[in-house]
Amino acid sequence: MAKQGNTAREKELLRRYLVWCYKTTKEDLDRIDRYFTQFQADALLLKILRNQQDYHKSPRTDPYRQLVDGFETYMKEKHQSALKKKFADKAHEQLEPQYRYLRNRLGAIEKAIVHFFGKKELAVIGRLYEEEMTSRILTAREHT
Repeated sequence: MAKQGNTAREKELLRRYLVWCYKTTKEDLDRIDRYFTQFQADALLLKILRNQQDYHKSPRTDPYRQLVDGFETYMKEKHQSALKKKFADKAHEQLEPQYRYLRNRLGAIEKAIVHFFGKKELAVIGRLYEEEMTSRILTAREHT
């Protein structure tokens, strides 16, 4: 489905460029959006931690209980920071210009991929991106 007249090499270069555009734009967008999904997961984790016997049996001054309670503070601060990056107003109705640009740029890149290479290739690129992000997480090492 590539545009007529492009040589095989030109198609490779065009695909690689669009993959790069997709990756970099999606990473920037994900840096903001991931906090909202993380908040959902964190809320469930906090609920589970607070329902465990270790938490209920611990006095308020116990370091374990303070760690669990500190997790809630961390969650709330992370969520507030994410709101500021995504929304331009306190009512959370108007998106930040940078966020709007990234969202619209990603949509345009996806349309360009479909235009030049088809819907299947967009799915392939999306899957490759997710695999790469997951691989980064699983292979990350802490430096001690």
